[in-house]
This record gives sequence, C-alpha cells and structure tokens, in this order.
Amino acid sequence: MAFVNGAVSHWFSETGLPSPAPRLPGSIQADVCLVGAGYTGLWTAYYLKKARPDLRIVVLEKEFAGFGASGRNGGWVVGELAGSGAAYAERFGRDSVIRLQHAMFDAVAEVVRVAAKEGVDADLVQDGLVTVARNRAQRWRMRQEIAHARAWGWGGDDLRLIEPGERIRVAGAVDAMYTPHCARVQPAKLVRGLARIVQNLGVELYEGTEVTALRPRTITSSAAALTPYGRVTAEYVIRATEGFTAAFRPLHRDWLPMNSSMIVTEPLPPDVLAETGWRGAELLGDMAHYYMYAQRTADGRIAFGGRGKPYRYGSRIDDAGRTHERTIRQLHAMLADFFPAAARVPVAHAWSGVLAVPRDWCSTAALDRRSGLGHAGGYTGHGVATTNLAGRTLRDLVLDERTELTDLPWVGWHVRPWEPEPLRWLGVHLMYGLYKRADARERGLRRTSKIAKVADLISGR
Repeated sequence: MAFVNGAVSHWFSETGLPSPAPRLPGSIQADVCLVGAGYTGLWTAYYLKKARPDLRIVVLEKEFAGFGASGRNGGWVVGELAGSGAAYAERFGRDSVIRLQHAMFDAVAEVVRVAAKEGVDADLVQDGLVTVARNRAQRWRMRQEIAHARAWGWGGDDLRLIEPGERIRVAGAVDAMYTPHCARVQPAKLVRGLARIVQNLGVELYEGTEVTALRPRTITSSAAALTPYGRVTAEYVIRATEGFTAAFRPLHRDWLPMNSSMIVTEPLPPDVLAETGWRGAELLGDMAHYYMYAQRTADGRIAFGGRGKPYRYGSRIDDAGRTHERTIRQLHAMLADFFPAAARVPVAHAWSGVLAVPRDWCSTAALDRRSGLGHAGGYTGHGVATTNLAGRTLRDLVLDERTELTDLPWVGWHVRPWEPEPLRWLGVHLMYGLYKRADARERGLRRTSKIAKVADLISGR
C-alpha cells in the first residue's frame, strides 16, 4: 500500500512545511549567535531574550527551524537523565547526579508550562511513560533498573511497577513500570511554535544559511560563524547542531550521528484502539536492548520507532529522511507483534533522522569564555526535555551567572572522540548486531544475556 517515505516527517506533513525565513543578508554583528534552529538553539534564544531583551540574538539554520531531530523525533518529553549517571558520579559525586536527575524532571514540567503560557498548541499531554517487559530476562532487567533509579534519586512516585495491561495492553507483556515524568508532544508543532515565539521577541532567524566554520575569539576579533553569505561576529557563538555536528570537520568524531527510524499508522479504527487499551497519551517503551518507542497521537494513530540501520559509514547523514524499505517492514512487524490488531492498519508515513551520541553517552552544555564558543548536545535520544535544560543553562553561562543549573555535573563535560573509520562503523554495527542476538536469546533466559554485556563494553555505556 502506498505511503509517504521521507519528506522530513509525519509531524511536518500535519503542519505543512514552513515558508522559509530569509537567509543571512550579509555580515552582521550580534551579541549572541546560535548555530542551529532546533530545540537547543531556540530554547537558548528564548531564555536569553526573556532575561535580556536588549541583546541582539541571531539564529542561523542551514535548512529551516526543526528540520533535524527536533522535527523528526518520537515526541517523548522524557525526564530520564540524558547520560551516564555513573560517569558523572565518578567525577562529581552521587549527590550532584541526583540534582541533575531532578533538574531533568523539572525540564519536563517547564516545557509543558512554557508551551501553555506562550500559546503553543503542540498536543502536549503529561500522561507519563509505560515501559513493558516481554520475557523473564527483561523482567529481571526492569527490576534492576528500578533499583538503579532509586540509587539516583527516583522515589516511589517517580517510578513504580504497574500491572501489565493496566494502561496499555501489549501482547506478551509480563511486567510493566510507569513514570509520570514524561509528556507526549507533536514535535513539529513545538519547534515551529518556539521559532514563532523567539521571532516575536526580536530574535533574528536566518534560514537557508549553512554555517561552514566557527572561529574563536582572538585578541583582535570576536568569535564568528562563517557562512557563504557573510559572517556573524558575536561575543558568544553557540553550536546547537546535535546529530549534524559531524559536518564540521574538526568535530567529525566528537558525536556519532546515530540513525533512528519511525513509522506512523493511519488512525486506528475504534475496535483496534479498544483492543490496545491505549486511551490516554502515555508514551510506550520496552526493555529490549534493540528497543522501540511509541506514542498514540492526538488523532488516534500509533507512531512507532526503532533503530533500523543505526549508522552510515563516515558519519554521513541521510538528511532527506527517507527510510529503507526493509526497516519499514521490520518496524511494522514489531508494531504488529506488540499490538496484533494493528497489523491490519496501514502505514501512512515513514521517516528517519539522526541523534548525537558521545563516546561515553554523556550529554553536555558548555561555554568557553576565552574563545567565546559554546555548545550543548549529545542527548542520546533524550533531547526533547534536555534541550530545555540546556537552553536555561546556556542562558546562565552566557550571562555569567553562577546558578544551580551551572553547577550541575554535565556543565563543561568533556569526552574522548569516537574511533576513526573503519573502526567506528565496525564497532557500531557489531554492537547492534550483538544486541539483536541478545534479544533473541533472552526469550529463553531468566537474566540479561552475556552477549548484551559484551555489546555494552563495546558501546561504552
């Protein structure tokens, strides 16, 4: 059956592709220049302009606001820590990680609050996240994860076991857990709403303007973002390019652009919807290593995502969003496995995008006052909420204010680069191949497969 493949995402098929803002008209001077008009760049612009309306803030975007992960993600505003708690704790201590985790909880509520305050209708509903276990090994891992979460500050109200089928009826589920710290969102509506808000506040947004290089501050010149149409010089230039960061040659190995793919069905007929038991706006995930993520959209579809082809050689990015036919079939088969009745509901749209993965899976927000360059990202798939935390943190760093946010352990975090090719390509594909084998073996195991533990060592998680 015919369906749309690529064309950015289903989310933009609902809103329509935006009319482009003008490109940079020539070289200009600003106070702050933000490179990338996704959630990170737009949240940072929003909070800076709210705090200091007098600042001249410029946002540069190669395509249009929301073209990347901000307009293609699964619509999870999730309060899960974007990074490795153990890695942060080793350097800064357990209490600092607990503070970071609670800042993530607050970020979910902040996204919902600002959207309501600013009149952004993005189908935001905070009904939480249901995670299911579908065999004994996954159940064992779920209990381990709950114990691990308790050690990092999650209380009984933050994460708890529920009966399988209590909120969503997933075929074969043997256990389930629930957290309220997650909201559903229509990603394109949120990012385009943010773009509208910051422009109304006086932020200058230039689209169709590729940044080809970043220049640090020197004794004789300010920091700058270079484009084919001129340069933007500023006191601070903040890189907010997430999965597209590898396009900058000096940063080619900093964050790996991991590919993720999605399908969305046609609206579910009432009998199919009734069989799923999915009446609210909860998000859905599972405990498999080769995991999935899903939402029930505001108009009654299921948007269902997974890895597909996880990585392209040389950190190349398929920015058109087109998805391999085999991946689409795999995702539809997984959807039917979770919800057998949904097997007869056609796929309406398929697309892909990239997220940024640091070598140690630790996100960061940073500003070097000497060079005038800053950045935030490496969200490992948790960016819809983490970008909001990043925007508020970068605001405080730019304004040189010491706050609770600037004292969080992810601020200024440095990681080692990924291996050169072909080791990078081989390692990533080996890692996900092992995770798939581990999932298959765990159907008959009581605990996590040793194969998965080998994959964890390779991944550095």
